[in-house]
Amino acid sequence: MIEIRATVESLEQAQALLAAGVDSLYFGEDVFGLRLPATFSYEEIQTLVALTHQQGKQVIVAVNGIMHPEKMRLLPAYLEFLSSIQVDRILVGDPGVVHLLRENNCDLPYIYAGETMVTNSRQFNFWGKRGAVGGVLAREVPFEEMVTLAKNLEIPAEVLVYGATCIHHSKRPLLENYYQYKQLLEAKTRERNLFLSEPKKAETHYSIYEDSHGTHIFADNDVNLLPELPQLVANQYQTWKLEGLYTRGAAFVTIAEVFVAAKAALIAGTWSEALATELNKKIQQAHPVERGLDSGFFYLDPTTIR
Repeated sequence: MIEIRATVESLEQAQALLAAGVDSLYFGEDVFGLRLPATFSYEEIQTLVALTHQQGKQVIVAVNGIMHPEKMRLLPAYLEFLSSIQVDRILVGDPGVVHLLRENNCDLPYIYAGETMVTNSRQFNFWGKRGAVGGVLAREVPFEEMVTLAKNLEIPAEVLVYGATCIHHSKRPLLENYYQYKQLLEAKTRERNLFLSEPKKAETHYSIYEDSHGTHIFADNDVNLLPELPQLVANQYQTWKLEGLYTRGAAFVTIAEVFVAAKAALIAGTWSEALATELNKKIQQAHPVERGLDSGFFYLDPTTIR
């Protein structure tokens, strides 16, 4: 069963994404959740959960931050709140959160998202044996290795099929340190659309921003795996993530509609190269003009990885 998960930036967008046909909405707040398009209050989270359940769809709440002591002390109350409003699943990256779930007998199902560490079936199955209902595949795994990995998976693996890829995260306030060194007073938020360029490579465009979790740096281009969806389905990768961090508002809803149409065609057996070309063109038209698109690490030769 193909599941399409989509991030959310507002109540209005959530309604539009549900109407478009996505299966699960992914959101949270910025104390415990990493790299979200928006932060929601507890009241707004409760409203989003109720709205999603009314449509017969599911909710995934991001609890995937690195929980340092000051945040770990606040976490039990938050997990209790999420359980009380019947959140379907949470996304977890810190093993300390798993420990708290067990220690407090919290019945929240969790998806394990260890970022770059989840690169083989042993990682997935390790956490599956410890209660995870799914895992998030590291973005850096090429398809050739995904084929081998899929044969041994015991829990579903989420694959990023559209959106920005974080290639570096540091707890350090790198932008703040730079600004202090340069004696600048500048904002560090995602809304600034700051980016880094490599020396002598002016065309490179690594988006960067800073928040309470530290500094986040993103790949030069965003991922679009629409043409590769048949290969993913053939190898049992049927959990697709749509990331709207840099694709905002109605444009992101349009892209979600494209992937819903692709899902329907694959299920009905009506997928064709002509349809793929048509749908891919719609993605390119809706995608922000200032951001590139490519297939990420999908076609990378595993023998070239160092």
